[in-house]
Amino acid sequence: MASPSDRAPLVERVEELLAVDGPLPIVAAGDPVLRRGTEPYDGQLGPELLARFIEALRVTMHAAPGVGLAAPQVGVPLRIAVIEDPAPVPEEVAVARGRVPQPFRVLVNPAYEPVGPARAAFFEGCLSVPGWQAVVARHAEVRLRGQDEHGHAVDELFMGWPARIVQHETDHLDGMLYLDRAELRSLSSNEEMVRRWTQPTPTTAAADLGFELP
Repeated sequence: MASPSDRAPLVERVEELLAVDGPLPIVAAGDPVLRRGTEPYDGQLGPELLARFIEALRVTMHAAPGVGLAAPQVGVPLRIAVIEDPAPVPEEVAVARGRVPQPFRVLVNPAYEPVGPARAAFFEGCLSVPGWQAVVARHAEVRLRGQDEHGHAVDELFMGWPARIVQHETDHLDGMLYLDRAELRSLSSNEEMVRRWTQPTPTTAAADLGFELP
């Protein structure tokens, strides 16, 4: 457990962020906080401050908008992330990607492991890498362990797009960006995504840009 002196900078950082109303500023790629990894949450913020921080993460995620946000993305190196996905996509896309609605969830000290060998590759973006997307092959199903914001144990299977979200956010807590796992030949601006790659799967992009899918 962290000592009071170790907790102080984190508490001060979070209180400073929460002193301003509205969404929190999102840290962009290049900031070392995104690469250093995080420390496990063991009560550093206290229940009231933790609740306020989680609410700020929720507001920021919605405003971005995004389907997940990790604490390092707002400059706080704690192993906490939030996810939520209303999945507002056409049925064809939802079926191809296994994208189903996910309620708001808080992930504290999460870790995942693959379930089976299957992998799925789709375009993916990140709030900390604005303006770009790339194809990432990820585990099609994972087992996620950790806690929720109340300290209750989480041990759950995720498949399809929800599995992609929890892998993406948990990777942030380990100092990884989606680009570390991406097929860089697929890297496309948001403008090119709208112009060329709106298909439910990246099969056409793979053929035209010259990369392989799993």
